Amino acid sequence: MSAPSHQFDRTGIILYVIKYDECITFYRDILHLDIHFKTDMLTCFQFGSSYLMVEVDDEFSGSATRANDRDRTCLRMNVDNVKASAYQLQQHGIAVDYQEQSWGTVAKFRDPDGNLIAFKDSEKFEQQIQGN
Repeated sequence: MSAPSHQFDRTGIILYVIKYDECITFYRDILHLDIHFKTDMLTCFQFGSSYLMVEVDDEFSGSATRANDRDRTCLRMNVDNVKASAYQLQQHGIAVDYQEQSWGTVAKFRDPDGNLIAFKDSEKFEQQIQGN
C-alpha cells in the first residue's frame, strides 16, 4: 500500500443551515467565535485549532421542515493536492464527487456510514482567510 498523497493542513466542520443570519449571530455574538472570512452564502469561524464554516443550505426545498435525508454537516480536511487525494480514494473503490470551482477545488465522498466528508485545496482556503 502506498503512502497517502494527502496530509491535512487544516480540518473543519461545515454546518449547513436554513436560518443563516440567526446562526451567524449565535456563533459570533453568543459563542464569541472570531470570523476568518465571510461571503454571501457562508461565514467561516475560528473553531479552536480548526474552523467552523456555517453555510446556507442551498439544497433546502423551502418547506417548513428539513428533509431527514439531508446532510447537515460535512467533515472537511484541507490538502495540498485534492486531485491526487481523490484519486487515492477511488483506488479504494470510494465514489468521489470532484469539483473545481472559482473558490477552490473540493472532493466530496462518504464514510461507510454515509457521513459527508470533503477534501479542499489548502492554497485557495488560505487565500480566503487572507482576504485575497
